[in-house]
Amino acid sequence: MLLVARQAAAEPWPAPAVDGLADDAWGRAVRLGRQLTVATPGLIGPEVADPARRFAGNNLSCQNCHLNAGTGKFALPFVGAFADYPQYRAREGEVRTIEDRINGCMTRSLNGRELPLDGPEMQAIVAYMKFLSTGIPVGAKTLGRGTAEVPLLDRAADPTRGAAVYAQTCAVCHGADGAGKRNGIAGDAKGYTFPPLWGPDSFNDGAGMARLITSVGFIHGNMPVGTTWQNPALTIDDAWDVAAFVQSQPRPHMEGLDRDFPNRLQKPVDAAYGPYPDQFSQDEHRFGPFQPIKDAVRRLTHATGQPADPIKWADSTKQ
Repeated sequence: MLLVARQAAAEPWPAPAVDGLADDAWGRAVRLGRQLTVATPGLIGPEVADPARRFAGNNLSCQNCHLNAGTGKFALPFVGAFADYPQYRAREGEVRTIEDRINGCMTRSLNGRELPLDGPEMQAIVAYMKFLSTGIPVGAKTLGRGTAEVPLLDRAADPTRGAAVYAQTCAVCHGADGAGKRNGIAGDAKGYTFPPLWGPDSFNDGAGMARLITSVGFIHGNMPVGTTWQNPALTIDDAWDVAAFVQSQPRPHMEGLDRDFPNRLQKPVDAAYGPYPDQFSQDEHRFGPFQPIKDAVRRLTHATGQPADPIKWADSTKQ
């Protein structure tokens, strides 16, 4: 992990100049994509004036998770994402496009509905992602994608202890009730200065950020605001526990989650909803410890003799 961090720190990070693009169809599309990432609630949120444009079901912006308009290293960046698609997605058990991935965020993180594939919003977001991937070869590994890796605990993460960490470190921005801090008032479509972490205007339980390992990596490398992955503000234990506290709070439910990960052995060990391929409880999948689950899934996978290539497995199930 330390070697990867050193490599990531040394490797140049692509920073294409969006504002330098010409005022033509391509430049306008890329800039609209960036605007949709930054000002999501004002363009496609549930409070915009035109009901037909209300695609998002909450007032989060894309950059609440994909920091700095999707350009932050180890902050779930868009950089390199375009070069990754189409790709096999274990959640659906089939090859999916980048448009599918964007609509996954629309229905899960933004708790809303899918963008039309031929609509200006989808085309602009794809254009922006393509621009941020300029010069990155298809299939190339981009150090800085996702979140920084955080070691697993040899214990379950503790929501009760995490509540104290939240009160001391997080509540000043996100509120004691987790409801965040509005830019304006409810109904003005201006979104949040600091987003809600739970409650009716937050991401739903099918979102990637609703998984503990993902949220720990994001929190440890980026929170409180201004933190960098190179100089974390929270200890590893504190990051795990405060993430567990956030995950233990109520949030919108997404229907049909039992259909996710048709190959249960490819299901992330921290998925907070079943069914599971192993004997561990839902609470163990929510809070860990995760290494015993990983070990059990590895043994089960070996015992089934499934192909190492998930695409071959997916194809074999359709024959």
